[in-house]
Amino acid sequence: RYISKVRELVKHEAEKNKSQWKTMGPAKVTVPPPRDFLQKRPKEPKLAPKKKEQDGKRLLPLLPPRTYHPVIHIKKNFINKNAVAVITGEPKKPRHFCVDTRHGDKYLLEPSGLFPKYIKKKNYGVVPKCVTRRREEMKREEEEYQASVLEQLKKKAMKALSEEERTNILKALKKKWEEINRAYQCLPVVTDTMYKRMHKEELELELKQLEHDIAAIEKHKTIYIAD
Repeated sequence: RYISKVRELVKHEAEKNKSQWKTMGPAKVTVPPPRDFLQKRPKEPKLAPKKKEQDGKRLLPLLPPRTYHPVIHIKKNFINKNAVAVITGEPKKPRHFCVDTRHGDKYLLEPSGLFPKYIKKKNYGVVPKCVTRRREEMKREEEEYQASVLEQLKKKAMKALSEEERTNILKALKKKWEEINRAYQCLPVVTDTMYKRMHKEELELELKQLEHDIAAIEKHKTIYIAD
């Protein structure tokens, strides 16, 4: 008869992967002894056994110490107490509601965002302290910077234009721009000669330079000139 060479190996693999509890028939479990039979209500807590009376007399409780002060329970009249609290207490303020449907569905108005609660704050509309402090710091830095610039200009012998001189110069530049612009508007539409083209380019350059100077003077409040 033919016998396979790998027969023992297959048996070993089959027995190796089989668990011990996967067997045929009932499991072998330890059986409790006959004394541990199921009783009635075994899980309920049992009270301690009562002390037996000695010589037919009941055991008296121990005397309390001298420092013991019994707690005196004072009877309170809760009806009168509640009545006094209601009479002397502040009345409840009515709560604001908002009705949004014809069936009477309502909800509280204060947490809905429709009640102007934020504008009633004490600090509403007040500039925060951090912003005020930052503005003061920026103002102080600007003053220090202007002082340092003035000091450097004094060392370099430069002069700062006053506000009146700056205004006069700005007015003169604007007046000059209006004159040149009027002359530019009077130019002929057709520039067929060399002179007309050159004259038009000169006026455009002057207008451009004047616009640049006016913008520079309007942008900078303080202007320094060399002696």
